[in-house]
Amino acid sequence: MAGRQFTGKHALAVFVGAFGVIIAVNMVLAYNAVKTFPGLEVKNSYVASQEFNERLQEQQALGWDIRAEITGGLLVLHITDPTGAPVEVAELRAVVGRATHVKDDFSPSFTFDGIAYSTPAALGKGNWNIRLVAKDHDGTEFAQRVPLYVKG
Repeated sequence: MAGRQFTGKHALAVFVGAFGVIIAVNMVLAYNAVKTFPGLEVKNSYVASQEFNERLQEQQALGWDIRAEITGGLLVLHITDPTGAPVEVAELRAVVGRATHVKDDFSPSFTFDGIAYSTPAALGKGNWNIRLVAKDHDGTEFAQRVPLYVKG
């Protein structure tokens, strides 16, 4: 029984096919990376870096601790001072979303009940980020990303 010979044409076909698959996968991954990129975080990164240490010291001086949880269909944020007492901020803004894309992002409106801030939220299973900015009554800004894992 005579076997088929592996010729230069066959080698070229294997070579082109293998690299074609690699290039196609890279193109798909690059397209998805660009498509899901939310954009710039700051307008001028140099200016932001110059102010970073000052803002960090002001934020650390507040001594606030942030904890988030989902309970009974509510997204609850606990903001506490160094003694563990609840903090009522002058202003609270937040964006809740996935770490990997902006498709599910939303900006909730929180209500303070004397203990914590809450808002209705139906978050699917998995990792979520709460990017919050809170202002103290003296104008000090507190910015933090609060990770939240939602179980099934």
